[in-house]
Amino acid sequence: MRMTDQRRVIARVLSQAEDHPDVEEVYRRSTAIDPHISIATVYRTVRLFEEAGILERHDFRDGRSRYEQVSERHHDHLINIETGEVIEFRNEEIEKLQVEIARKLGFKLIDHRLELYGVPVDRETKKS
Repeated sequence: MRMTDQRRVIARVLSQAEDHPDVEEVYRRSTAIDPHISIATVYRTVRLFEEAGILERHDFRDGRSRYEQVSERHHDHLINIETGEVIEFRNEEIEKLQVEIARKLGFKLIDHRLELYGVPVDRETKKS
């Protein structure tokens, strides 16, 4: 893939993202750096990065595809359905349990994706 200046800007925006932006947000952040980038360029570039295995696409049930860089370290997601905030986490007990479940069902686990959806627990209720 040829890395044009505009693709470099989009790649930088994605690599610096601490959230899981959709294409519209990637476009907004990219045009703040280079106002000549079109939404079509962002769509094409995101698709190319996804096809190249650089980006991972997520559908967190909010009607839009959201993206994150492919990470060498596996993690799962907890999505706040009130705000759309995505919290990344890793839990070794869950990881081991998934492998064990697959094994008991006669499979070797090669990949998985875990997405939890929730709402914040009221802090006062949590204390009692």
